[in-house]
Amino acid sequence: MTPEQQTDKAPFDDVEAVAEEITRFVAEQTRTSPEVDQDLFMTGIANSMFAMQLVVFLEQTYSVTIAGPDLQMCNFRTVKSMAALVGRLRAESAADSDV
Repeated sequence: MTPEQQTDKAPFDDVEAVAEEITRFVAEQTRTSPEVDQDLFMTGIANSMFAMQLVVFLEQTYSVTIAGPDLQMCNFRTVKSMAALVGRLRAESAADSDV
């Protein structure tokens, strides 16, 4: 595998691992088996109180800060959207530390 292929693959694997960990957390906290694309709010798995737990979990687990415009419901609606948020925040943090 070329270095370019490894670089291209790494973020996907990372987001996939994050999604698996978020899925485990949601499953443990709610005693459900959520799918990565399942709308947690529309299905009643999550509510506004649980959304705050999700924010704290993501911040503590992935060393990211979720604030301002990132505190939108669309970022927490599905496991997939939370994993994407974490991936984006980590990428932004890495880019900032490279400067």
